[in-house]
Amino acid sequence: MPYFDAASSAPLHPVARQALQASLDEGWADPARLYREGRRARLLLDAAREAAAEAVGCRPDELSFTGSGTQAVHSGIYGSLSGRRRVGRHLVVSAVEHSSVLHSAASHEAAGGSLTEVAVDRTGRVSPDAYAAALRPDTALAALQSANHEVGTLQPVAEVAEACRAAGVPLFVDAAQSLAWGPVEGAWSILAASAHKWGGPAGVGLLAVRKGVRFAPQGPPDERESGRAPGFENIPAIVAAAASLRAVRAEAEAEAARLRELVDLIRARVVEVVPDVEVVGDPVRRLPHLVTFSCLYVDGETLLHELDRAEFSVSSGSSCTSSTLTPSHVLRAMGVLSEGNVRVSLPLGTPAEDVERFLDVLTWLVTAVRTKLGAPVAASGPGAAARDAGVEAGVEAGTGAEEFTVDSLGRLCPIPVIELARAMEGVPVGGVVTVLADDEAARLDIPAWCEMRDQEYLGEHPVDGGTAYRVRRRS
Repeated sequence: MPYFDAASSAPLHPVARQALQASLDEGWADPARLYREGRRARLLLDAAREAAAEAVGCRPDELSFTGSGTQAVHSGIYGSLSGRRRVGRHLVVSAVEHSSVLHSAASHEAAGGSLTEVAVDRTGRVSPDAYAAALRPDTALAALQSANHEVGTLQPVAEVAEACRAAGVPLFVDAAQSLAWGPVEGAWSILAASAHKWGGPAGVGLLAVRKGVRFAPQGPPDERESGRAPGFENIPAIVAAAASLRAVRAEAEAEAARLRELVDLIRARVVEVVPDVEVVGDPVRRLPHLVTFSCLYVDGETLLHELDRAEFSVSSGSSCTSSTLTPSHVLRAMGVLSEGNVRVSLPLGTPAEDVERFLDVLTWLVTAVRTKLGAPVAASGPGAAARDAGVEAGVEAGTGAEEFTVDSLGRLCPIPVIELARAMEGVPVGGVVTVLADDEAARLDIPAWCEMRDQEYLGEHPVDGGTAYRVRRRS
């Protein structure tokens, strides 16, 4: 069964499996003890730290192993903020950071700190100038991911790091998605990563803190891992994590080129074989193995279930697959279509024939889902689609233009957009369709539909039970 969700968790690398099994016999003792078993464990731990530090691009004594990538993020952010509390309590993050960063930021703000979120463009990339403008004299820390986990866009870390250095602000980098492909460029100050993202075992994170960065570990003091990750080290898992990181780095250049070709194939072919698809993320400055696209008029949850039945494992940022029924914060910040969203992230060694079969399967599955949902078809005459959609017609006050209202209250993604499209087929040029909806995804997907269809989005206003979204037909 093809597994296309390496961005969530990569399959365990063979080198990690071998290292884990071998170190189980040697790495079980306390590395802080002086007897022979402890010394053997210490040698394994020190060797793993040196290998991981070389891959990160830092000194071994700057790197600590944590119990997870999330713990590394939380420890890195809280420790940095606490270490610079005399400077101020202002934190800067991008709007598309991983949830572990945004949760840390929200906790900081709830505790009385201040927060600035830097917006991104439609590719998911921050502007270095905008990021630099967000820095203030009381900024204690800035955070910017090296690459986005949902759309693969690479961030301008080196440029932002230079701006932070000029302002005297340390830069925290979440490198979980990019570290397998190479070290993070630029003068970053703190870095976090997670082993299961590159084929290491789950339960191992990396936290690197450069010498000279003010850092105050939070919580009760502990003598292990420089006080940054309390508790007994899981040495077999740490050894496996370091060994697999070294192994994937050795393969990175060749495998990145091969996977980039497969991703380019998906990016090109998906818009050819599936109508009404938006490929999102930067087309050039991106991770080599990841591509995300959204399919108009598609229920994302149904599509993912159908792909799973066809033996393809993928993920989604669509509200249609979310228990909260809200689009992912990344897609929302980018202002792109969220319905029918599919993220494909290819693990090392993915064969080309699996990608070809995926594209073949995707074509008819999207068609089947759209048919089941009653996606729009050609109208039989002026006003036919509007009447079929069950809309009310009237005249827009003061303009003489026809206005139609679609009541989609209580209906979930992607039904409000489907009903808008069906109604718009029967609206004359200049006419206006108002969609009433209480599904949060409509706030993102209706403007995105307008951009895809070259229609004019007139805005929104609250109504009883939801929101009214107004669209004018201009073509």
